[in-house]
Amino acid sequence: MDTQSPWLDDDQQKLWQALLTVVIALPAALDRQLQRDAGISNFEYGVLAQLSMADEATMRLSELARLCDSTQPRLSKVMDRFEARDWVARRTDPGDGRYTLAALTDAGRQKLVESAPEHVAQVKRLVFDPLGAAQRRHLEAALTRIAATVRRELEGG
Repeated sequence: MDTQSPWLDDDQQKLWQALLTVVIALPAALDRQLQRDAGISNFEYGVLAQLSMADEATMRLSELARLCDSTQPRLSKVMDRFEARDWVARRTDPGDGRYTLAALTDAGRQKLVESAPEHVAQVKRLVFDPLGAAQRRHLEAALTRIAATVRRELEGG
């Protein structure tokens, strides 16, 4: 392979176009389903899910933003909406007052539980069903490497 060429070769171009479709169209398809069935976005679902998996369903907003690949301002706006719906409660971190904690409320957990079945079915239909077990393992390995490279780039490394 010519590593000096400024262009993608044919195989790279096909892979790149497929990846762009997944990166752009998959979130749109998930958003459409969640908006229709649950009245929330894919990002909002992800925030609720991350909180639900945390110890005591509570975590620092800075950590939640990192796990959700979000900026602090974007997450703060979501937290405002979630608090208004009683899905989360925010409070100062008693261990370090410089941080704010978000805790999933019972109403927030209920929203996640109600939203999950159709969302998970959609994820399975779009991502897992088209692939065999070996393809899923290879895709996981490849995407894990790409994600690590992208995160390092975003962190300035």
